[in-house]
Amino acid sequence: MAPFRVGIDSYCLTSRKWDPFTLLDWVRDRGGEGVQFSEVHLPPGREVDQAFLAELADAGREREMYLEWGGGQHVPFDTGTWRPKDLFPGNRLAAEQARALGTDVVRSCSGGFFRWSDEAPSTEILIEAMARALRPQRSVFEDLEVTLAIELHFEFTTFELLRLFEMCDAEPGGWLGICLDTFNMLPMLEDPVLGTERALPWVVATHVKDGGVVLDDGRLLTFPTEVGQGIVDFDSILGLLAGVGRPINLSVEDHGGSFTTFFFDERFLRRFPDLGPEERSRLISAAREGGARLERGALTITDRADWPGMCEERTQRGMGYLKRLVQGTGEGPA
Repeated sequence: MAPFRVGIDSYCLTSRKWDPFTLLDWVRDRGGEGVQFSEVHLPPGREVDQAFLAELADAGREREMYLEWGGGQHVPFDTGTWRPKDLFPGNRLAAEQARALGTDVVRSCSGGFFRWSDEAPSTEILIEAMARALRPQRSVFEDLEVTLAIELHFEFTTFELLRLFEMCDAEPGGWLGICLDTFNMLPMLEDPVLGTERALPWVVATHVKDGGVVLDDGRLLTFPTEVGQGIVDFDSILGLLAGVGRPINLSVEDHGGSFTTFFFDERFLRRFPDLGPEERSRLISAAREGGARLERGALTITDRADWPGMCEERTQRGMGYLKRLVQGTGEGPA
């Protein structure tokens, strides 16, 4: 197995509102090796300026931990009103901050669940608008040697991001890439292993998240679980990532909540035109397995309101499981 470094995404512990230095110490003291910052809770009187970024970069080096940055955006609309939005200033700032921090990854996340709403533009319109907005930003990312890592969120499938990259004349290893969320593909009706295979040349960062899938009254219900307790095939996914020939950090992201996809609603499924029979079959098999495990208590759904009370212990256990798996001594799901 490739020598992955294992850490967390800061979102796991956002309820603690720790400053980045406290968060780094928490991760290090539990055997972790880095942090991807989805958000930053600043110490009193501080702001994200050059002095702060230099101090945070020094803290990462002193602890021998990787740092990855957030703040990127890729959907050129205010997703509350669907009015056009200029992404250039925010993305340039995020890229400059990443460069100052000494990292070459800026994670981009712009909301989600667009195709669940009849008010949102179609996926085709969004992708075309994204391509128009992102193409002029290429030189910014290339000059700073930073990759905008679009998260596999509840927005676009791997098929659709590959089309976006083609429209942007991007190449793997360049200014555009993917933050691979190993769970989020499930609500978007993608099998995590097949989705990873499609995205593989573009993966530059990760959210390692496990989860369950069950069929619920004609719907696909998906929910995060502790890493190692769900149905995501991490052996296969890490095997794929190990073969890319470049370092990829494994950042655990865990949280509560559940998500519903209208799996047997043909009108809704038309919004997922790339869903094929193999993917559909795998999702049904996963849902049957998940349903059986949920029934016997081997899977549980965590309410978002309950997450703050368990976030530290579950994040630590998930990170430990992932480290054992990377070292070749992990155990499979229950």
